[in-house]
Amino acid sequence: MTNRDAFFALVKVGLWEGVNENDNQNENRLDGLDWGEVHELAEEQLVIGIVAAGVEKLTADSIPLTDKLMLLGKCQLIEQQNLAMNQFLGELVGKMRKVGIYTLLVKGQGLAQCYERPLWRACGDIDFYLSKENFDKANGFLLPLASHADFSEHSKHQSLTIDTWKVETHGNQHCGLSIRIDHVLDEIHRDIFNRGNVRSWQNGTTMVFLPSADNDVFIVFTHFLKHFYKGGLGIRQICDWCRLLWTYRNEIDAAKLEERLHEMRLVSEWKAFGAFAVERLGMPNEAMPLYDASNRWKRKAKRIEDFVMMSGNFGHNRDSSYWVKYPYLIRKFCSMKRRIGDLIHHARIFPLDSLRFFPSIMWHGLRSVASGK
Repeated sequence: MTNRDAFFALVKVGLWEGVNENDNQNENRLDGLDWGEVHELAEEQLVIGIVAAGVEKLTADSIPLTDKLMLLGKCQLIEQQNLAMNQFLGELVGKMRKVGIYTLLVKGQGLAQCYERPLWRACGDIDFYLSKENFDKANGFLLPLASHADFSEHSKHQSLTIDTWKVETHGNQHCGLSIRIDHVLDEIHRDIFNRGNVRSWQNGTTMVFLPSADNDVFIVFTHFLKHFYKGGLGIRQICDWCRLLWTYRNEIDAAKLEERLHEMRLVSEWKAFGAFAVERLGMPNEAMPLYDASNRWKRKAKRIEDFVMMSGNFGHNRDSSYWVKYPYLIRKFCSMKRRIGDLIHHARIFPLDSLRFFPSIMWHGLRSVASGK
């Protein structure tokens, strides 16, 4: 077993510790491996908590005690960060609600609730998703609280730093890959804000609202697909998708899901990532809509794995030193060159869609240059 195989074995066990009990007991013993490298992979992919749960669950006595203790110590820090973020989030949502601002939470802490150990999921940003009226009101309310802010009018997105936390507001969930995809995401937007299709999470004393599972699964899927095509995708984002699908497997409308995928023309991406989730992450195949066990999708899944492990979470493993070495236009040229390289790679997996998405990706890049972003 290679170090990468060991990493995925631990992710599989940690992600599904209460689901695939029989499979977990049959995992190969993890002997003779470089645990430093396995630990490094977990750090790169922001899945320390999942890997630690796998280490805790497996009976492999070959794992050095110091590595076990280091993992568990990092999980304690992750727990503390999550508890602090949940408290901050609850207080902020409460303050916004008092002044008549109503928001949904997407990704992040809401998805963490789909895990068996929510506090062991590495926390990231706080992403608020709002209607047009509330988006404008929220930005006006939050801006005086922020030490730093960056606003994009076109994408209806503002990024703020409040205390030690990064807070983002979103007026839509466009991924910028194609007009067809964004049109369906606009319909999902209307389904949420006009028809009230939401779910909730009781965060301490604060009720936090989230998109309904039928809608959230597309927000999560198209978001990580955007990162796949535009620079870097991590295992954690795919794990979030898997846990969301699993948690709401009996509530998600499979017919509606398939209809939307066809409308977006993303069936190939869904099947390929579904194959990766089942084959490599241990996702129960009965909970993966449109799962196809044929070798075609397994080959695509292997290429997805190679890219994800190469790039790291949000491009963690990629050389970004040009951002401090070179002037603005050269930096943008380097970024565009990387995007084109990724599209060439992805054309081996999704040839038609890589070609279809190319104009939009280039257009957004050029517009970013023109606006100085």
